[in-house]
Amino acid sequence: MEIMATKFGSSCAKLLLLVCLLFGCVVEVIVGRTYTVGDSFGWQTPPNGVVTFSNWANQHTFVVGDILEFNFNSGVHTATKVSKNAFDSCNAANPIDNETNGPAKFTLNTTGDYYFICTIHCNQGQKLAINVASTGSPSGSPSPGSSPGTPRGKSSPPPPSPSPSGSVSTRVAATVSFVILVPFVLALTLLS
Repeated sequence: MEIMATKFGSSCAKLLLLVCLLFGCVVEVIVGRTYTVGDSFGWQTPPNGVVTFSNWANQHTFVVGDILEFNFNSGVHTATKVSKNAFDSCNAANPIDNETNGPAKFTLNTTGDYYFICTIHCNQGQKLAINVASTGSPSGSPSPGSSPGTPRGKSSPPPPSPSPSGSVSTRVAATVSFVILVPFVLALTLLS
């Protein structure tokens, strides 16, 4: 009877370990990358108008789970998530989310277009439009012509190669860990 209880306890412990490993891998896979909006320039009134943040967005591929961090001085700027119409007209009357204290972080939870403005300096070009993909496919800003930064039919020169900003993505490492560890743990569990 005691041997059976020990075997049962050992099997439960292995099963619990397996569940923990699977959960850990799944959680790690969905952890995104943190992007500092504007890199070292930060979230401030841009000298080149809306082109500054449009060029920054075009250098990055955003996917579900990523985080945008807006670094700004509280009381001087805001980071406000708005609709496309509010973005185009710089209207902050009905914000989706309004952060007045910097730094502000927004998690990109769904695919599609996201629009952000500074409620104080939007008319001076402090606004950002991005597109979020479900995978690592190219996205950057919404389609050409949809942002007031570049007139329809005209294109700006390609941006320089992006330098890494924010934390390093763990998607690949998590997937590799998951693919290697799960069969190993399953084999150990089944062999005992």
